[in-house]
Amino acid sequence: MNGIKKPEVLAPAGNFEKLKAAVNFGADAVYLAGNCFGMRSAAGNFTEEELFEAVKYAHGRGVKVYVTVNTMPHTGEYSFLRGYLEMLGKTEADAVIVSDLGVFMLVREVIPQIPIHVSTQASVVSAQTCLAWHRLGASRVILARELSLDEIIEIRKSIPDELEIEAFVHGSMCISYSGRCLLSNYITGRDANRGACTQPCRWEYKIYNSQAVEDQLSRLPKPNSVQYEIDEVKRPGQRLTVIEDGGDTFTFSSRDLCMLQYIPELVRSGLSCFKIEGRMKSTGYVASVTNAYRIAVDRYFEDPEGYCFDPALMREVESVCHREYATGFFFGEQIMNANVCTQPGYIREQAVLAVAINRESGSDNPRFYQKNKFSRGDLLELLSPGEIGRSFVADRIFDANGEPIESTPHPGMVFSLEVPYEVREGDILRFGKEHLLC
Repeated sequence: MNGIKKPEVLAPAGNFEKLKAAVNFGADAVYLAGNCFGMRSAAGNFTEEELFEAVKYAHGRGVKVYVTVNTMPHTGEYSFLRGYLEMLGKTEADAVIVSDLGVFMLVREVIPQIPIHVSTQASVVSAQTCLAWHRLGASRVILARELSLDEIIEIRKSIPDELEIEAFVHGSMCISYSGRCLLSNYITGRDANRGACTQPCRWEYKIYNSQAVEDQLSRLPKPNSVQYEIDEVKRPGQRLTVIEDGGDTFTFSSRDLCMLQYIPELVRSGLSCFKIEGRMKSTGYVASVTNAYRIAVDRYFEDPEGYCFDPALMREVESVCHREYATGFFFGEQIMNANVCTQPGYIREQAVLAVAINRESGSDNPRFYQKNKFSRGDLLELLSPGEIGRSFVADRIFDANGEPIESTPHPGMVFSLEVPYEVREGDILRFGKEHLLC
């Protein structure tokens, strides 16, 4: 295809279960974190032992592993960081993702054999900055989310071929510049730049005139409301109060990014890697979104001239828990209009019911490990790698002993099910479209 290399599909792996889903559903690479120095401390993450197991599992299936070391450590944390990096060097991970210059230089010193990817937290928005990081030893730069496609194209033209560029193409966005935010730390004492963001940008805020403050506060439930007072500089003496309460104003809350419909444009921009956000999202999210992007990218490269986007793929990414979708800055929209949420919370997703496990020898029906209850007669879908969700009705369910049952009520139970499609280990069973759960 005129020398254009197929971009990598990079999926999130918040824990080992999600890692397996990402690998099974077509990721070329996964990114994950150990129990420290990663920007998603609330994700399950990986113990030291699990990091070794994760790399071994992924490599055994031809998938790369990138480990995030992208927080901004304080001075007193560097001695511990050195030991952590020494451990990472033994895992044979394919790269570490770094945002802080001090961390970058320590990685080069302690584990020079491991490639370094510069995190989106470094806010790289120019070819000049890409070149600077490359001269320091970076093999890939994850661009800031605030760039348009035209700007990405210009950057690609201005940097060496061996320097890869990556961008987020799907998932949660942040109101702050490339995720560098102090709001969480200021309000709750939990530092977003050290992996502990409480997402106060998702709360609702209202500004009240000082004359109405006491009446408003008297009606708010306690202790769930949060109150702050500010003075407006052009109105001296007029005290304003910012209150978080249940309502419909979402000044800071950005929509989720979705570029699934624009695979040709993303490919032509010269990106080396399409990154999916979501280490704190569900296993169903990882499987469905990774699968959709895998299918779209493969179909485009099979026939670039005849490629036509399949709306069924959009229904797949709409089936997972998400906020309203938008295209971020790729086409030049400003965050304060088309990219701001107009409704609270998440749009609901199809519940994952079970994951397929090894079929017993001599058994006619596939076996599953239960995640959520369903009953005989329910409309279900089977999600398999490279396939859109396929519907069928649950007519015959059997317990572990092969006895017919009416439902799957017990968490973690093993059961078998009559399915009209081929089922492979790792396939996901979920409710049909009319059963939505978040």
